Amino acid sequence: MGYDVAVIGGGAAGLSAALVLARSRRQVVIIDSGEPRNMAAETTHGFLTRDGATPAEMLTLGTTEALRYGAQLLTGRVVDIDVADGGFAVETATGQVITARSVVLATGLRDELPTIPGVREQWGKGVLHCPYCHGYEVRDEPLAVLGGANRMFSVHQASLVRQWSDDVTFFPREIDLSGDERRRLSARGIRVVEGDVVQVVVRDGELRGVEVESGQVIPRRVIFVGPCFSPRDELLTRLRCAVGDDDWVAVDATGRTSVPGVWAAGNVVDSPAQLIHAAAAGSKAAVAVNHYLLEQDIESSLMIAG
Repeated sequence: MGYDVAVIGGGAAGLSAALVLARSRRQVVIIDSGEPRNMAAETTHGFLTRDGATPAEMLTLGTTEALRYGAQLLTGRVVDIDVADGGFAVETATGQVITARSVVLATGLRDELPTIPGVREQWGKGVLHCPYCHGYEVRDEPLAVLGGANRMFSVHQASLVRQWSDDVTFFPREIDLSGDERRRLSARGIRVVEGDVVQVVVRDGELRGVEVESGQVIPRRVIFVGPCFSPRDELLTRLRCAVGDDDWVAVDATGRTSVPGVWAAGNVVDSPAQLIHAAAAGSKAAVAVNHYLLEQDIESSLMIAG
C-alpha cells in the first residue's frame, strides 16, 4: 500500500483528520477537489480562535498545518474507491490510482436551495442558512425566513431567527401551518405572509426584499432558508457502506462505517455539523483510524515473528 490513509476531502473534517494522523507519523494523502461547501460565505464564525476568518483563510491555515507534519496534498476529484488487497485503491478523475490501507471520507454535502429567482445568486450574502454562523452579523435587521421542502426545519428556523431580531417575517410558501404552529409563531412576534414567493428583490447587488404573488414587495435585508441536504456520499454507497433509517450512511461515534477500514466525518454523514463540529469529527475519526492501523501493524509483526 502506498499510504496508510487517504483522506478524501480537504475541508474542516478532512484536514483535521489529516493533521492528527500526520502527527501520529502515518503516511497521509489528502485528495481535494477544491470545491468547499462554505466558499460562498464571506466569513466564518463560531470556530474558537478563528471567528471572522474567511473560508479561504481557514482552508489555507488548515492545509499548511497538515502539510507541515508530512501529509501530502493532491488536487483532484475522486471518482471511485475499490477494495484492494490489504486496503483500498482510490481513483481520481484523471485516472491516477492511489493505494491506502484505510480511507476517511469527508466529502460534505450539497445544499439544495428553493428554486426562487435571486436565492442562488445571493447565497452566502443576503441569503443565509445558519443563524448560529451569521445571525449576530445581521442582528436587528429586517429578516425573512422562507419555508421549503425541509418543513420541520423551516418552521423551527423562523422561531429561532427571532432571537437575533424583533422584525422577522415568515413566508411558509407550500407549508400548511397547523393551528399550534401559528400560535407558537405569533407568541414569538413573527409575522406570517401567505402565498407564493415570486422572487428575491436585489438592487445594486444587495438584497432589498421579497416579492409575493400579489406584486407586493416586503422590504427585507436578509433571508434565511432551510435547504434540503444531499450528502456527497456516492463513494460510500458504492463501497456498500450500510445506510440508516434516515437514508444517510450509518457511522458510529468515531465515524466508522460498516466497511472495515472506512471512516466518514463531517457533513457527509452529519448534516447539522458546523465547522467546529466537523473538525472535531475529523479528529475523532483520525484517532480511531490510527488504532485500526495499529492493530494491523501488531498482527503483521506477530505473523512475521511467528
